[in-house]
Amino acid sequence: MKTGTKVLAFAVTAGFALSAGAQELTWRSDIAPIVKKGCSECHGVEAPEFGDWMLLPDAKRKKEGPRMDTYTTFMNYVAWPATGAVMRRLDDGVAAGGKPGNMYKYLGDTDAERAANLKTIKAWLGEGAWNLNRFETRGNVPGVTKEQLAKIKAKY
Repeated sequence: MKTGTKVLAFAVTAGFALSAGAQELTWRSDIAPIVKKGCSECHGVEAPEFGDWMLLPDAKRKKEGPRMDTYTTFMNYVAWPATGAVMRRLDDGVAAGGKPGNMYKYLGDTDAERAANLKTIKAWLGEGAWNLNRFETRGNVPGVTKEQLAKIKAKY
């Protein structure tokens, strides 16, 4: 192979590697800052863990949010035990028949920022991982399937 061809091949390969690396989203670099900015006031280090939060009386649970400021505590509301809660709360309404989730407004200060942050979270979770299903069937909404859970690719 000629030197020019080698350089071109290297540049193309490096370009693919850089673009793939640039697209990889992680909790630490991409999602935690969104959660810290918009959610930590109610869902930060002072908030109760999921199990403790579930033991609170209903009236207090409605006023106090559970902890969601770490990868592990956040994933409690994605995969299990509160399957799909993040998606239901942060949804922009597209997946819920036009009604945004009650926490969507905290994803940013403007419509554009909220849309961009939602897009980032959805991409981080993985293609097809955004669904509103709970762990078990509730009303007309079926429970989450193993196939749906397997689509979650959220990297730390």
